[in-house]
Amino acid sequence: MKRGILVLLSLSVLITLAYFTASKWAIRHETIAFHDPDRDNRLVAVSIAVRRDKETQANVGLIKLPVAILNHGNTVKNTEYSFLSNVFAWRGYLAISPQHDLPTDPPMVTKVGEPYAGRLPQIQRGVANIHFAIHEMKKIQPNADYEKVTMVGHSMGGDISMYFAKQYPDEIKKVVTLDNLRVPFLTEGKFKILSFRSKDTHFKPDPGVVPDDEQCEQAGITVVNTGFQHNDMRDTGPDAAKSSIQSMLDKFLDESDKSGALKPVPTKVPDVLSSSPGPVPLSVPLASNPAQANKSVTN
Repeated sequence: MKRGILVLLSLSVLITLAYFTASKWAIRHETIAFHDPDRDNRLVAVSIAVRRDKETQANVGLIKLPVAILNHGNTVKNTEYSFLSNVFAWRGYLAISPQHDLPTDPPMVTKVGEPYAGRLPQIQRGVANIHFAIHEMKKIQPNADYEKVTMVGHSMGGDISMYFAKQYPDEIKKVVTLDNLRVPFLTEGKFKILSFRSKDTHFKPDPGVVPDDEQCEQAGITVVNTGFQHNDMRDTGPDAAKSSIQSMLDKFLDESDKSGALKPVPTKVPDVLSSSPGPVPLSVPLASNPAQANKSVTN
């Protein structure tokens, strides 16, 4: 028994070392500062992640990179979701993460009774940032598919993702959200949706945001009810949360890319989510956790 545990621990160490090697050499990370002249030269910093070999193939015109847009939660940096961007980059995507809010922006104020609890201006600003970032990225990497993107977001970023999909459904390939709480899901069945939900008494979705099981089945929506907290779903979260989300996301991308059928992906939640804080077997490399800041995401 002890020997088996030692073998598993050794394998975990090897997987982690493989990740660091792959992340450093196989995936290129860069942050680019763009300024939008139509909004008083507003700074829109964009963090990108892309596999070096896929980028080289795209640069010489051999392939066209699929694009994933990653949207951060309120008060969180766009660089705090590398555990997600690395999954997309590893699968050959160009992962683009815009910074939506700036220190100079006015604070977000909850207004009961208004659309999305008063967050519509911030959501619309996020949509404008996405379109501007795509416009600028076309100049830097023209050999990517910006016409149909995979939209991803945590918390407020998930609401931005869902709102973008509602406003521009023809520009969407897939949507992945992590605990979006305000903007209701798109249920017209235009594309597949994956959503990770937290088990958090403080962060609860507004009524009508998450569809019922029948609507999900008809619309091709996969809802994964995890045992994690809302703030676990970013780089500063526990490794168990990140690795299990990575594994289920990888499975969703694999099955949804292969199948054209609009139905939920059979993504099973590992039992470990509700019983143990230990590591979950990985299907993709585990992202690093360089910062352990205990910041909170507000919604």
